[in-house]
Amino acid sequence: MTDAELAAAVAEQAGRLLLDLREHGTPDGEELGAAGDRIANRFVRDALRRARPNDAFLSEEDPDSLCRLDNARCWIIDPLDGTREYAEGRDDWAVHVALTLDRTPAIGAVSLPAQDLVLRSDRPRRIDGMRSPPRIVVSRTRPPRAAAAVAQALGAEVAAMGSAGAKAMAVVRGQADIYLHSGGQHEWDNCAPVAVALAAGLHATRLDGTRLLYNGKDTAVPDLLICRNEWAKPVMACLAALDCGRSARVA
Repeated sequence: MTDAELAAAVAEQAGRLLLDLREHGTPDGEELGAAGDRIANRFVRDALRRARPNDAFLSEEDPDSLCRLDNARCWIIDPLDGTREYAEGRDDWAVHVALTLDRTPAIGAVSLPAQDLVLRSDRPRRIDGMRSPPRIVVSRTRPPRAAAAVAQALGAEVAAMGSAGAKAMAVVRGQADIYLHSGGQHEWDNCAPVAVALAAGLHATRLDGTRLLYNGKDTAVPDLLICRNEWAKPVMACLAALDCGRSARVA
């Protein structure tokens, strides 16, 4: 398998395990979410380590080892992005599997298991047509003020959605135009979505246009913008005018 094929296969299989657990398992509520995190993480971790034993590994669910900083190849995963949505029986949750090469999000796969989809960096989607007004996707539980301000300035529609992966893939799939997040994330929350978005030709940076790099000592990613290219400058201009281009100044 190529690295891209491996990422997609592992993400898809982990998603199937999660669907089976939700349908046939005994836990429910928070226990279901915790069990899903644990089972999916074990599967993804073991599968990647068997296939690529010399690579480094960073997961939301495992203790971090800074030895990864010395490895040019680092897999960054979120085995269950949107634990709350998964436990609630919703379909807006995801499995993220990404490979960084020299800190660049080179390869990514985002599985949306409940929607029977796997989006891959090696099979970029064509995105047609420009929507006007644009549609912005935001967190259904913690919508950032910055997104609301940009939506108002651009006259955009606002759609609430669950996991970061689901929101980013809504832009990749052409269901939305802008995903703006300013509440703080970690590398595993967006590395695979960013890899898929960049492969599709979308804009994916920090809110001020700074390039996104991964496999850093500090795994925090304070803010994120994934959007169609034609909306990048208008969004960043709005943020600059509102003085909210950095999440440190945005609740």
